Amino acid sequence: MPRLDQRLGFTRYEADAAYKRALEAYRKGDYDAALDLLNLALAAQPGRSELLAARGLVYLEDGEKDRARADFEAALKAFPYEMLARYGLGAIAYRDGQWEQALDHFTRALYIDQDRGETLYYLALTHYQLKNYPQAQAAMQRALERLEAANHKGKADAVRWLREWSRSADLHRDH
Repeated sequence: MPRLDQRLGFTRYEADAAYKRALEAYRKGDYDAALDLLNLALAAQPGRSELLAARGLVYLEDGEKDRARADFEAALKAFPYEMLARYGLGAIAYRDGQWEQALDHFTRALYIDQDRGETLYYLALTHYQLKNYPQAQAAMQRALERLEAANHKGKADAVRWLREWSRSADLHRDH
């Protein structure tokens, strides 16, 4: 028989509250607090994909690639359409120079959520690494639009890449 707090939804409420506090701690760069809160939320809601993916992201930012990968994979096992887990696996593959894997993960993440500027940004960089220059430029332009709409700090990097790629294309046309 489930515990009374589980039947009344207190556990889910507490897990959601801990998750929100974890996201705030993550934004502030307090990864230890974020991990503690996500572990608390996962104790209340084990196997919840969004919590696993969020903890994976914190691990990734904290340099714990193996733990991050394990959480991302567990999140996808729990829910195959967990966008953040796909994005995280793409980031790991990108950092490891595994461009084809990164492309696959970022493409799947974009399929799940087509308005994420960060996904488009890394998809563009991955296309660039694969020398798919027109796709890189188109994805970066879309990323810039989404990042600007969200007033995301990454928009300056997107502008810089587009400017650099534009100049590079101009140089190639002259020769």
